Amino acid sequence: MIDLVKPQYITDENGEKISVILPVREYERIIQELEDIEDVKLYDEVKNLQEPSTSFDEYVKKRRSK
Repeated sequence: MIDLVKPQYITDENGEKISVILPVREYERIIQELEDIEDVKLYDEVKNLQEPSTSFDEYVKKRRSK
C-alpha cells in the first residue's frame, strides 16, 4: 500500500525536505490505517492481561440492572 502514496515535498533553501504534501484521500487512508493498528495494539495489550472476561450480553444485563 505504501506504493500508492505519491507525496510532494517542500524543501528549504538547501534542498532539504522539510514537509510533505499528500492528497487528502491518501492522508485520510494513512490516518485510518494508523488508527486500525492502534486498535489492534490495544486489543493485544488487553488480551494479554488475562483477566476474566464477560460476554457482551452479560455486560448489557448488568448495566441495565443498575
